[in-house]
Amino acid sequence: MCSAQLSSDFYGSTCPKALSIINSAVCSAVAKEHRMGASLLRLHFHDCFVNGCDASVLLDDTSSFTGEKSAGANVNSLRGFEVIDNIKTQLETACPGIVSCADIVAAAARDSVVALGGPSWSVGLGRRDSTTASKDTATSDIPSPLMDLSDLISAFSNKGFTAKEMVVLSGAHTTGQARCQLFRGRIYNETIIDSNFATSVKSNCPSTGGDSNLTSLDVTTNVLFDNAYFKNLVNKKGLLHSDQQLFSGGSTDSQVTTYSTSPSTFSADFASAMVKMGNLSPLTGNNGEIRTNCGKIN
Repeated sequence: MCSAQLSSDFYGSTCPKALSIINSAVCSAVAKEHRMGASLLRLHFHDCFVNGCDASVLLDDTSSFTGEKSAGANVNSLRGFEVIDNIKTQLETACPGIVSCADIVAAAARDSVVALGGPSWSVGLGRRDSTTASKDTATSDIPSPLMDLSDLISAFSNKGFTAKEMVVLSGAHTTGQARCQLFRGRIYNETIIDSNFATSVKSNCPSTGGDSNLTSLDVTTNVLFDNAYFKNLVNKKGLLHSDQQLFSGGSTDSQVTTYSTSPSTFSADFASAMVKMGNLSPLTGNNGEIRTNCGKIN
């Protein structure tokens, strides 16, 4: 798409320690709270799917725009802003005005996956930060956990991804947690679900109340970044409706089966898809800016 504009050694001469500063901050944040790895990965996804990987997701509301943090897909659920801010503060000390917030988010997502035992990939760098954000675009473009397979395929296709890439990126749900209100309908009303699994999840997600109670997206190895998510789907133990849709008699069943039996195939395909996602419409050259504070335009 526009990957030629990004390069893995973009800060080689201007801020040679940039990647090591990001990596050590991510490692310590994930060591302190494993869930933070999932949160930082999700931050990158929710950034890139809304007007490209431009750190727009980090912007607080201003008088001229309502930001993405308050969109339905993000409110009360996006996390990790303080980790990004901490990294930004360190980088502003080391090399002021050089490293963009968008690049921090992209590199932190990769480092999070590695910290949880997942694959690595070369992160293209050189993105610049947006000077605006859009709650409306976040609302319309970020896929919902209530979507059926056809809508998931469309939502990713709109960003240039194949159905296969949609399936592999969904594998990010091998780590992290979801709120009861997002999967209540599935565990109480759906038939393509393992009954013991449904019963166990209901204990922490009553039919009314407890909306914010958390349950692991991957019931087997909820911290590790592995292929257990796909094994769970084959066993009808997907937590979200959108998860189980990937293995419910439709066109993506065979892809799920492949990933459930081949961890190496999943790892390689996931890394490739993440590189592609990181290349979604980055601001480069003279577009955008390098924010000093990731939550505010300069």
